[in-house]
Amino acid sequence: MKVVLLLKEIRKEKGYSLEKLSKMTGISSSHLNYIENNEKEPSLSMTVRIARALKIKIDKLYKVIP
Repeated sequence: MKVVLLLKEIRKEKGYSLEKLSKMTGISSSHLNYIENNEKEPSLSMTVRIARALKIKIDKLYKVIP
């Protein structure tokens, strides 16, 4: 199984730029970019901040692919 982070898709659906999400979460836009491109794994605290900023439950950020 593979777990895929859906951050980019959800962020774009909400109409947020990386810069806006960065300001809302306190996570740099460059770090968010790495997370979106699966180059870095977000910590739990980052994931919580991202989910709160996007007004979604944490589990909505992830998709499991068999």
